Amino acid sequence: MHWRSNAAAVGAAAAAGVVAARSLARGPEDVTGRTALVTGGTRGLGLLIARELGRRGARILVVARDTAELDAAVTDLRGEGAEAFGLACDLSRESDTAALAARVHGEYSGVDILVNNAGVIRVGPAAEMADDDFAQAMDTMFWGPLRLTRALLPGLQERGGHVVTITSIGGRISVPHLLPYSCAKFAEVALSRGLDAENAGSGVRFTTVVPGLMRTGSHVGAEFTGSPRAEYGWFALAASLPVLSMDAERAARTIVSGALRGRRHLVLTPAARAAVIADGISPGLVQTALRIQGRLLPRGRTDEVRTGGEARQRTGALLNALTRLNDAASRRFNQIPGRRGHGRVEDSGARERQERKG
Repeated sequence: MHWRSNAAAVGAAAAAGVVAARSLARGPEDVTGRTALVTGGTRGLGLLIARELGRRGARILVVARDTAELDAAVTDLRGEGAEAFGLACDLSRESDTAALAARVHGEYSGVDILVNNAGVIRVGPAAEMADDDFAQAMDTMFWGPLRLTRALLPGLQERGGHVVTITSIGGRISVPHLLPYSCAKFAEVALSRGLDAENAGSGVRFTTVVPGLMRTGSHVGAEFTGSPRAEYGWFALAASLPVLSMDAERAARTIVSGALRGRRHLVLTPAARAAVIADGISPGLVQTALRIQGRLLPRGRTDEVRTGGEARQRTGALLNALTRLNDAASRRFNQIPGRRGHGRVEDSGARERQERKG
């Protein structure tokens, strides 16, 4: 019976290879005149995906919490020739998500492409993370995509639509000092792949994107705790080095092109692909490497929470020189916290967290 099991596995792998080859061989789907909704679409990778879809002729709906940020993104997209509109919504709130879905149906007659991209990042030791840090990550990166996808799914089925979910290598391998983020991203990977399996034959295609490190400039807007300056140092450096990280504009082109060619699963960057393969072959060895990494990361303890932009002011010239590519990306892709008008919300949450710990 053992040989039969092996034969079945080989047959399944061969069939999967044929499907993948066909996806690569065919051209990308024409999205001219179709409507794409991009959550977290006002900055970083989300903005770049919105730009790429707009260049291909799609009408773009960008979603974010901050109206000033939305206005800036819509101006950016229209300047590139796209038909673009901004929709304010806090996806971590169930009522906001329901209102967004109703507005999309009522004002835009639904969407053809949904890109689940919104996310939050807080970096630091697990011991310094409050329950609310995990709740916020899950609300934004699991419950938000789940509720929005469910609400829009009937329309997507009627229109033969597409759901693209941007997860992370942190959703396949739990990286030390990113535990709330990784927990939410693991759930998001399961959601996207599970919905794809359960909606086979429904007319809706699902693409799960697993990016590695990208130079999106997100390091300046991420939050850091424990030892904020030290945490910022390793995080910003890892996300900036060309060997480990990927140019964000190239990543956006790869994601849109792959999704429109029918790819069901995309892993971006050689380092991320190597990590996924290694974890599949020897999870124990990968876990040992993560334990070593965890021992090398900062051990500070404090209630202080700093954005990357704040922590950066206390770093030296050498680190700033090494992170210059990602610093440039932060300016180009609307990541500077002061320009987004988002600091008041984050500062309020930080004060509440400090009061609970006190």
